[in-house]
Amino acid sequence: MTPSPSDSVSDGIATGASLDTLAELLGPVQVGDLLRRAARSAPDRTAVRVPEGDISYAELAGLAVSYAAALRVLLDGPGAVVALTTALDRHFPPVFFGISLSGNTPALVNPLLKQDGLAHVLRISGAKCAVIPPALYERLSAVRDQLPALEHIVLTHRAPDSPADVPTLDDLAERLGTRPGLPEWDATSQPGTGPEEVACIQFTSGTTGAPKAVLLSHRNLVVNAAQSAQVHRVSESSVVFDYLPTFHLMHLTITVVVAGTLVLCEEPDPAEAMDLAERYRATHFYSLPVRLARLAVHPRLKELKGSALRAVLSGGSTLPPAAAAALSAHFGVPVVQGYGLQETSPSTHFNSLDAPRPRSSGQPVAGTQCRIVEVGSRTVCPVGEKGEIQVRGPQLMMGYLGRSLSEDTDAEGWFSTGDIGLMDNDGYLYVVDRIKDVFKRDNWLVSPTEIERVLLRHPAVADCAVVDRPHEFSGAVAYGFVVRDFGAALVDAADVAADMAADVAADVAAEVNAQLPYYEHVEHIEFVDRIPRSPTGKVLRQELRARLSGASAAQEPSQPKEQVPMHHFVNRFTVTGDTEEFERLLDKITDYMAEQPGFRSYRLYRSVGAPNIYVETAEWADAAAHRAAVGGEGFRGPVAEIKKLAQAEPGPYALVTERKTDAAA
Repeated sequence: MTPSPSDSVSDGIATGASLDTLAELLGPVQVGDLLRRAARSAPDRTAVRVPEGDISYAELAGLAVSYAAALRVLLDGPGAVVALTTALDRHFPPVFFGISLSGNTPALVNPLLKQDGLAHVLRISGAKCAVIPPALYERLSAVRDQLPALEHIVLTHRAPDSPADVPTLDDLAERLGTRPGLPEWDATSQPGTGPEEVACIQFTSGTTGAPKAVLLSHRNLVVNAAQSAQVHRVSESSVVFDYLPTFHLMHLTITVVVAGTLVLCEEPDPAEAMDLAERYRATHFYSLPVRLARLAVHPRLKELKGSALRAVLSGGSTLPPAAAAALSAHFGVPVVQGYGLQETSPSTHFNSLDAPRPRSSGQPVAGTQCRIVEVGSRTVCPVGEKGEIQVRGPQLMMGYLGRSLSEDTDAEGWFSTGDIGLMDNDGYLYVVDRIKDVFKRDNWLVSPTEIERVLLRHPAVADCAVVDRPHEFSGAVAYGFVVRDFGAALVDAADVAADMAADVAADVAAEVNAQLPYYEHVEHIEFVDRIPRSPTGKVLRQELRARLSGASAAQEPSQPKEQVPMHHFVNRFTVTGDTEEFERLLDKITDYMAEQPGFRSYRLYRSVGAPNIYVETAEWADAAAHRAAVGGEGFRGPVAEIKKLAQAEPGPYALVTERKTDAAA
């Protein structure tokens, strides 16, 4: 199952191996058929291993069919959206396949979402039913009045404090008198299960805006399961160890497509997780960079074993090279990462298991193409030059809910990922940053992630994040938030005093800047207790920018208002169309406006009581700068589309009164 290597880059395009290499894995055309085939070929093999016990493929298929029958009765047929939380437990696999076999569509919901986030994804997906763990019931009940389409709530299992009147899936199945067994009907005969029909709804992370609903077809999921299993070298003898905070669908599909064994681990300590992986003879250890980084410096690392390990695999964000090197040296296996998006089912790239290249996400997987384009002109970049990553392949989504895929791809089918990266001559991809995170200083493209890599090498830095800070002449400069390592030699007890912090920050900045080109220099360092991150370890730069913006406002020097000219603009929208699309278009305009001369700040508010009401506020150096910006095509094009979705009440405003606290004065 070892794929042929990607061709070298031709005309700026890196191409993966032929899809023909996946012939042995591409028999099924529906997701449910993956399980059907595995259950028939290896009914007694362990499919899922959890602390409560093992589940064989025959048992998994039997549970899935039982749940499918129950859902068909509950929902009065196929064609509904069923929300399913991605809790890392034994319930997810049979429920996911059960929803699929029933002819309904699973919408995968992060169980860590708060009430507002939970209401948002259920509302935009139009879920008719939600299958949730008991711990989520109270949270969902609090927002149920905001979800008119939600008719049923079903629990994955019964807990001591579960409401007696809320059924579990087992309750529903028992009422029907169904018993576990191999599937009794042909999945291809079920409505809604054609290869090009929607198999699953997933949601973008929402770290740079409201989550969007991604529609994935049966073909998307089956092909990507085969693509990923091939390059990860997962086979029927593999034991896939899943050490993540929530369930990732890919780990289930790549295991089932080869009828391997999936182990789920919720152990908080990474060393104890590795002990468990050794006990179960794990061959593939999947985790997040933040967890692997902790494992790499764990005091028990030297005593840990991985006698059956073939690879340690990372995803979600960039794995620090030092952590990868430490783990690879200790366990004697490749420690690698890939690249992908919810929109690509998710994988498009994977690093070599034979000769991994540090910091690379690897070459395109079979049937996939990638290129790098200049952010403004969209022309293809030369090899080695940074630009936006574009991909195309059979795993590319059907589109966002309510939108045709053609609206988010160009005429040749290229999808813009929103990530900045570069390729080498062999087509290996190096992801640099999110396009919304990079900024320009003196017209040079600056990547916060690249600066963070240098910062993290400093002995006084335990963790860090970099954001852009507006600058009068350069456009923006790098601003660093740093968690100090008080065990470092540079930081002695005296440095803990507040009056010494500035000196330490200056020393750190000077040493780091000496390793960077001038346009990447960190102009200020602020010490913080922690860096805000998402559950997958991604830095929440929005929170840091908001903190920086608030601090800047509080520290504004006191001077007569006439010495600080400012154009204040306020706009109220009443959205009559799709709010998701409205926010996307407004975000596009904001990205453009933020690059224009005279831009100072921007905020968007959404009414809590009336979610279709928005208010935006902006500050510009003067009215002339604002007029020049709104005359550009980057503003006028998206505005024409926004007018189809919302009514606006815009207008400039004059500042009448400004009042601050005494501390900020």
